Amino acid sequence: MLKLIKNFNKKDWGLVFVSVVLIVFQVWLDLKMPDYMSEITKLVQTEGSAMSDILKNGGFMLLCAFGSLLAAVIVGYFVSHLSSSFSMKLRKKLFTKVESLSMHEIKQFKTDSLITRTTNDITQIEMLIGMGLQLLIKAPITAVWAITKILNKSWQWSAVTAVAVVILLSVIGSLMILVMPKFKIVQKLIDQVNGVIREHLTGIRVVRAFNAEDYQEKKFDEVNTKLTNQQLYNQKKFAFLSPVMYLVMNSLTLVIYFIGAYLIRDALMVNKIALFGDMVVFSSYAMQVIMSFLMLAMIFMMLPRAQVSASRIHEVLDTVVSLHSGEVDDSKVHEVGTVEFKNVSFKYPDAEEYLLKNISFKVNKGETIAFIGSTGSGKSTLINLVPRFYDATEGEVLVDGINVRDYKMEVLYNKLGYVPQKAVIFNGSIFENVSYGDSKNEKTEEKIKEAIRVAQAEEFVLKMDDAYKTHLASGGTNVSGGQKQRLSIARAIAKDPEIYIFDDSFSALDYKTDATLRHELKKYTKEATSMIVAQRIGTIMHADKIVVLDNGKCVGMGTHKELLASCEVYREIALSQLSKEELENGK
Repeated sequence: MLKLIKNFNKKDWGLVFVSVVLIVFQVWLDLKMPDYMSEITKLVQTEGSAMSDILKNGGFMLLCAFGSLLAAVIVGYFVSHLSSSFSMKLRKKLFTKVESLSMHEIKQFKTDSLITRTTNDITQIEMLIGMGLQLLIKAPITAVWAITKILNKSWQWSAVTAVAVVILLSVIGSLMILVMPKFKIVQKLIDQVNGVIREHLTGIRVVRAFNAEDYQEKKFDEVNTKLTNQQLYNQKKFAFLSPVMYLVMNSLTLVIYFIGAYLIRDALMVNKIALFGDMVVFSSYAMQVIMSFLMLAMIFMMLPRAQVSASRIHEVLDTVVSLHSGEVDDSKVHEVGTVEFKNVSFKYPDAEEYLLKNISFKVNKGETIAFIGSTGSGKSTLINLVPRFYDATEGEVLVDGINVRDYKMEVLYNKLGYVPQKAVIFNGSIFENVSYGDSKNEKTEEKIKEAIRVAQAEEFVLKMDDAYKTHLASGGTNVSGGQKQRLSIARAIAKDPEIYIFDDSFSALDYKTDATLRHELKKYTKEATSMIVAQRIGTIMHADKIVVLDNGKCVGMGTHKELLASCEVYREIALSQLSKEELENGK
């Protein structure tokens, strides 16, 4: 938790300092009121006392109360601003950190857990700062100050107050030992609940198609019940604190007056009034001490969960990023549109076996290279090494003659137009989706429309009510799979990059649209390099170079015609999709 506090800037510390000063002033006013009350008590019981003196002391009490209220309002405003701005900065820092993580590191945390850490965990810390900062400063100051004022009143009253404090501390300590470990379980269970909900909403069509609503409800009920039971356990333990606090507080008042009655009875007549005033003051100060520990108890109720949340946030912030940006920019690049793999091998960080083994090839500007192979042969993994979603375990991946590890991230990404295997649509209009992201080339309205036309999306876009301004839901739930794929392709075209990467991006298109799109794409991108992963022979048969993968190894490389003659794996894939006549016509 203390590590997070280091994120406070000078302005934040300034607000903390002003708040501390105001809280000390507020405590002084609160502890001054019993003195005036004691004076009023003495005046009431002393013959000949003037009403003006009583009213004067009463007026001072009202001024103290008003001043304390005003200070509390100002402190509340400052602390609310402090906690809100702190959570905003922390959330931004966490989000930025997640953006820098590699795919492997994101999978380690899981998406649902990262969502919980960015929302619920930060909210717990915000609540602690918003409420806890005031109480954490005010409670110990009040307790210490009040104790110093009552120590010389009566050792009997002091001893009773000390016993009450020990009882409270024992109860609070016991609860901390019991409940603290449970809050870590609560946050993990929230992760699980988020995971089940996310899985259900993502796969809602499959759930309904397979009539699996009851099964999903049971899965949700299971994790939800676990979370509920754990929360009930924690709250029941903390619920024990409130009656104990009030029992101790009221018992202390009763015992103080009980002892005071005996002390006043045995005192000399001249000391009885002073002793009665001391008893009233002591009772007020003792309540201040108990209330201070009550405030500390409230902090201890929030602190364990906030501490767990802080640890979870630090897990992400302290994660060592495996992908680091290099130093090379465009000024040091002398080639354009080339991609080369030099003896590249790859395995996932937590895997023992290599997924790709000793892959080497080169593609030049304006050429098209395609990758084909059976499911699990490593096609998508290979192509994902170019944009550095993962780094090669062995060997080098070169873009424009320079290792991708050496590029500044933004420089590398500006060279690439990436179309993922699963089309991604963001919440916004069609125009906003196609013009998404930064580019080294200006994205004019004409270029966006041209990209949509080339991607064969113009036909269905113009039929929509608002055409290019038509709103798309997050995930593209209001368009078909083929339409999402074409819009995703249009997004890459609009970027006008040096190198296009198509990761099985034509699979949802019918053969006619696929052929037309590739024909238009070839004309539009003739100066660019294209890297295509595909399952269809028809999609890649006209590529300048085809790489055939089998179990992570390159078993063939060449043109369609060359591979039909020399590569058994390619020939088997081709004959399983097209007849000999169709393959011959495609030569």
